[in-house]
Amino acid sequence: MGFEGADPGTVRPGGRTARVRESVLRAAGDALAEQGFARLDLADVARRAEVGKTTVYRRWGTVTGLVADLLLDMAEQSLPRTETGSLLGDLTANARLVQRTLADPRQGALFKAVIAAATCEAKTAEALHRFYDIRVNEWAPCVQQAIDRGEVPEGTDVHEVVRAVSAPLYYRLLTSGERLDEAAADRAATAAAAAARAGAYLRGDAGRA
Repeated sequence: MGFEGADPGTVRPGGRTARVRESVLRAAGDALAEQGFARLDLADVARRAEVGKTTVYRRWGTVTGLVADLLLDMAEQSLPRTETGSLLGDLTANARLVQRTLADPRQGALFKAVIAAATCEAKTAEALHRFYDIRVNEWAPCVQQAIDRGEVPEGTDVHEVVRAVSAPLYYRLLTSGERLDEAAADRAATAAAAAARAGAYLRGDAGRA
């Protein structure tokens, strides 16, 4: 279903159009991972996807429009949340999913390129923020269920807990260069769960009349 005034690349297609979109987004992801945002070129993406340049220019219009659609597709294609029955189990599943994604040579390079572009390109930043909003909202119910079970205090900010799981993993990817393995994922999940149980993520208005 499309929306009037939607940005280029945001209307969901079907049939042949869907196949073209899939090919172009895959090609765009490959190009980003290989050479970064600064060298991303719509004509090169069209060549890689084996589609006409006019098709790519007409549908996406700009590099930022293409990247926005790529991030939307990545968010929608990501695996759904895992519910294990415990906060630690759920957060560990989330952390390991993030770890596998960032440790993948192609995906890790792709995220580095997009994050770097987002620091100086407003539309790419907006698209990246939407991507993370979708993913955080997907996993937030796991924390709400932990609140309902009494594992963590009422008033816990469910979104902050989910963000706290992936933050150390992105730090390793972008800053420290330390190994991104399952042990790092498990530590991030354990720390976030312990902090949540201790009330570290209580909202500022929690407990107020």
